[in-house]
Amino acid sequence: MKKLLTLCLALLAACAAAGLAAAQEPLKLVNTFRMPADLKGHFDHFGVDLAGKRLFATAEGYKAVLVFDLNSGRVIHIIRGIGIPHAILYRQDLGRLYITDGGAGALRIYDSKTYDLEKSVKLLVDADSIAYDPATQYLYVVSGGGDANQTFSTISVIDTTSGDKLADIKIDGDTLEAMAVERSSQRLYVNNRAKNQIAIVDREKRTLTTSWPVTKGKVNVAMAFDEPSHRLFVGCRSGQIVVFDTESGKEIAALPINTGVDDLVFDAASKRIYATCGGDGGSVEVYKQDEPDHYTLLGKVATSPAAKTGRLVPELSKFFVAAPAQGSTPAEVLVYAVQ
Repeated sequence: MKKLLTLCLALLAACAAAGLAAAQEPLKLVNTFRMPADLKGHFDHFGVDLAGKRLFATAEGYKAVLVFDLNSGRVIHIIRGIGIPHAILYRQDLGRLYITDGGAGALRIYDSKTYDLEKSVKLLVDADSIAYDPATQYLYVVSGGGDANQTFSTISVIDTTSGDKLADIKIDGDTLEAMAVERSSQRLYVNNRAKNQIAIVDREKRTLTTSWPVTKGKVNVAMAFDEPSHRLFVGCRSGQIVVFDTESGKEIAALPINTGVDDLVFDAASKRIYATCGGDGGSVEVYKQDEPDHYTLLGKVATSPAAKTGRLVPELSKFFVAAPAQGSTPAEVLVYAVQ
């Protein structure tokens, strides 16, 4: 009887621990949005239209952007004819979509209601990452580099209201990745993947001012920013989130994550960092910022192999992950509720 009682208590403790772990899971899978059965290849970054309840997914190999109804999860339109779609900006006030096309080397501007192409701004091949400054309504777009047979890359400054390119900023290095705008200054932080550095650009002077070496991780691609706390988060595909103090330019921490990160999000309200990683079966790693120099891992949420891009929509308490097709399983968007 005593052994049976001990066993029952152990089972109860295990169940309680499992229940507690489940309750503490930062994300919970609640839905999947199915994509066309013939869609193959990888995805890049999402766009969102909250008022219109639309989600935009960049299907690189499909040469298209898929438009989902956020309520039903159905594909309601496909914007075709985009060589390699990478990043999306949606301006609700103008009813326009801005999509980088790495194949054509252009920023394509669409009417968001009719999906008609309004204008193409010519850039260099591999037009990819973007950063938007809401104060000036300027969009910063990376292009060129290795795919253009150049040792340098270009950051183009585009007025999203007029649709005109205003300037090009040259950065030494054949691969630039994600960027972040500092609203309280003229700084633009740029992942210079080729140099394993953070390039600091003066947006007003449109020149490179300095660079910070990334020593605690390799292949720096993703970026997020906590401006009030002066903390820049740099996602490295080698398996780290490197935390920089933007006042000193120094690395203060390296948070371990899965390999293959491509998207990084900092949610100021919850003080959470979300890293979408495509390595080791795919996962979203979630950290809590206890204070600017200290972070706690909240969980590692399994997703799907090669699912490396995700988008937090805090207004909906949802996190979306693009999952490429796997064998007989079609590509889909995994929808998680934020716990």
